[in-house]
Amino acid sequence: MNLLIVADPIEQFKIYKDTTFAMMREAQRRGHRLAVCEPRHIHWLRGGRVTARVRDITLTGHAENWFTAGELRLAALADFGAVLMRKDPPFDSEYFYATHLLEQAEREGARVFNKPRALRDHPEKLAILEFPQFIGPTLVTRDAQDIRRFHEEHHDIILKPLDGMGGMGIFRVGPDGMNLGSIIETLNREGSQSVMVQKFLPEIAEGDKRILVIGGTPVPYCLARIPQGSEVRGNLAAGGLGVARPLTARDQEIGAALGSVLRERGLLLAGVDVIGDCVTEINVTSPTCFQEIFDQTGCDVAALFIDALESALSTP
Repeated sequence: MNLLIVADPIEQFKIYKDTTFAMMREAQRRGHRLAVCEPRHIHWLRGGRVTARVRDITLTGHAENWFTAGELRLAALADFGAVLMRKDPPFDSEYFYATHLLEQAEREGARVFNKPRALRDHPEKLAILEFPQFIGPTLVTRDAQDIRRFHEEHHDIILKPLDGMGGMGIFRVGPDGMNLGSIIETLNREGSQSVMVQKFLPEIAEGDKRILVIGGTPVPYCLARIPQGSEVRGNLAAGGLGVARPLTARDQEIGAALGSVLRERGLLLAGVDVIGDCVTEINVTSPTCFQEIFDQTGCDVAALFIDALESALSTP
């Protein structure tokens, strides 16, 4: 199979932890051929097909100079066996436009994972609203007074922008309400931007768990991202410590319930974030943590993913 990976520049990958690299390594091990491009390299011309400037690559197995690449060439996305959309957030206008080009490629016969329409339909913070039975007290609003009332009710809250990633822009406000007004002004920009507000979950001290769901089935281990020092955020990008753990019964319940829905919508891979017993986000753009789980448990998540990809491609 010829496999095209749409991602950020691969020269920037930190291969000791990068999930997309783990996917490519397992795919090459099985004999699949690899090519890469960035979203900016994809285009469409009337009367033609969705095409990209791609590079064929081969992984070398070395830590340094870890790949060799051919010259740029033009290739129609529909000519690949599969296209993996692995561009990291943020989900900005250019990402949005890329999903439309990828959806046109699907109409021309391309097999794209995750499905472009599903990527658009599942904003990673708002997607949890579909599953109220699994989430804690949550508010989405532009209104400052709504936020103040929520704080009066729950006393200890988390505020975050809807387009943030890696823990960026997350604030905690305790019972004293210190700096609540300033934080609201920063996040909602005088009512022009919506904010997500959630009751603070003290279980964050035990970790913000990333549950990976592949082909509708939860991986047996999660990665608990544990805040360090005085930090309230467990995100690895914010300095959290990643500890792999077996899924609890509640984790299994959440992963199975959400997985069956996400799979039917064309989301081959999702990362469900859980604090305590509550879902806080559903990540679908480029979920990570494959290598951290493998390094600590021996569970080969990349192999599970390529198994699911090959199975999906065998189904018309």
